[in-house]
Amino acid sequence: MHDIVIRGGTIVDGTGKASFTGDVAIDGDRIAQVGGKAGPGKREIDATGQLVTPGWVDVHTHYDGQATWDPVLAPSSWHGATTLLMGNCGVGFAPVRKRDHEGLIDLMEGVEDIPGIALAEGLRWDWETFPEYLDVLAGMPRTIDIAAQVPHHPLRVYVMGDRAIRRENATSDDIDAMRRLTAEALKAGAFGFTTSRTDQHKTTKGDLVPGRYAEEQELFGIGSALGEVGAGAFGMLSDFDDEAAEFAWITKMTKAMRRPFWFLLTDRSYDPDRWRRLMNGVRRARSEGANVTAQVAGRPVGVILGLTTSLTPFAARPSFAALLKLPVAERLQRLRDPAMRAQILSEEASEDLLAILPPLQRPIATRWDRQYVLGDPPDYEPDDSRSIAAMAAKTNLTPEEFCYDYLTGENGDRMLFYPVTNYVFGDHGVCHDMIADPDTLLGLGDGGAHCGLICDSSLPSYMLTHWVRDRHRGPKFGLEFVVKRLTSETADFFGFNDRGRLAPGLKADVNVVDLASLRLHHPEMRHDLPAGGKRLVQRVDGYSATIVAGTPIFENGVETGARPGKLVRA
Repeated sequence: MHDIVIRGGTIVDGTGKASFTGDVAIDGDRIAQVGGKAGPGKREIDATGQLVTPGWVDVHTHYDGQATWDPVLAPSSWHGATTLLMGNCGVGFAPVRKRDHEGLIDLMEGVEDIPGIALAEGLRWDWETFPEYLDVLAGMPRTIDIAAQVPHHPLRVYVMGDRAIRRENATSDDIDAMRRLTAEALKAGAFGFTTSRTDQHKTTKGDLVPGRYAEEQELFGIGSALGEVGAGAFGMLSDFDDEAAEFAWITKMTKAMRRPFWFLLTDRSYDPDRWRRLMNGVRRARSEGANVTAQVAGRPVGVILGLTTSLTPFAARPSFAALLKLPVAERLQRLRDPAMRAQILSEEASEDLLAILPPLQRPIATRWDRQYVLGDPPDYEPDDSRSIAAMAAKTNLTPEEFCYDYLTGENGDRMLFYPVTNYVFGDHGVCHDMIADPDTLLGLGDGGAHCGLICDSSLPSYMLTHWVRDRHRGPKFGLEFVVKRLTSETADFFGFNDRGRLAPGLKADVNVVDLASLRLHHPEMRHDLPAGGKRLVQRVDGYSATIVAGTPIFENGVETGARPGKLVRA
């Protein structure tokens, strides 16, 4: 008698091999049988006509703060993610001294758009070192599994204090201390180290992050800890200011530490060939014996614009900006006043207000041809006819007038999609080529981050709906390929060796998905973070069951209340 038997589903086991029909049996927290006819189960799930897959292993999230108070970690858990890896982009909350609590909150709010008021209210700060932070995470009940990486910016501030914030170069003693603390964190169970070297990442005050210009010696010193311990991956987001120089140190360091290295890869509208040059750099590094991989997104990295989100196309106009602190209902009422409408539309975007935005987001003030009506169900591969410019051309309004009236219409909750990267040619061709490349890893969902602008934690569901089932503007991907990308490939890269496949003896993390009815809902703004902090969430239909460690956590989209999740230590 098995504990659970999933009967008659289409089994997509995560290895990439052809799907097949059969049963999956679970005993305790392990998979007991995959395929064939299983014996009776105490609980049986009829999966006829549905997919049975491993749980998704999402390796790019920012739940570093939320994981200290929230056991569920939605919306990622709604979308079939059973393992989440956080500590990306060099930001996080450990190690930390008490005097730097506020600074790390400001850093996370600026870089990842997580409301500072929510972090200030929610974080208990009952840790200082990274191992203590892991112990706190391990002591909480959880719905799904989480894991963490060591973030560079808190580490640098912990060791260097104000010198790190001023972005001074690290001394040899500083580097040795960061190396020692990283090794300590890896031995305690961290899955690696991450940093960022980009002008896109700033504090709420507009300052660049502490590690933006860290020298090679500092990165080599920290990387040596991974080689010393023999564990973890080194991750990075970089502007690649000097592509040849950046790849030179990446290759040299990766070969020396004998550990995997990954960086985030997107295109740039002003340099469409950049991503292909960087992939050529990956292949050169690999040919020289360096384990270098590019992490890519499953759809364009774009921001959601609306009256309830953190940005609108009018956010840099002074009269509009003056209304932003008003409650949404009052703001909407003011915006509908004809005099206010005329005033805002008469203004140009303020250079000072634009300067607060990351460089790649500044065109939202003028690029009406690259802002699209999102719609419901949301369309993340819109053609030109859905742009504000094209829709306005069918009326007697200018694009800015049309956009203003559209956003202030109905209940004020309409939204636009502005693809920041990976949409330079107006379709998903670039995304397709990145995903198809064998030297890339699928990630960049950013669950828990960009709360007022982005909701890409739905990417696993989107990979199935768009890339497997629905895409009509270009080639699709095979089901088995996509499931492998979401499971065994991400698990294997970071060393989650007991999951990512459906095979006897592995951890029983399983999704049962009705692909025919799988549907993403329109994003919605909620104020359910601590202190009423806001976040975009996106619901989904079509997950018949999500199981973690042999225990159902969601059934037909409804949370069961079970808490089988845990902190996973490397």
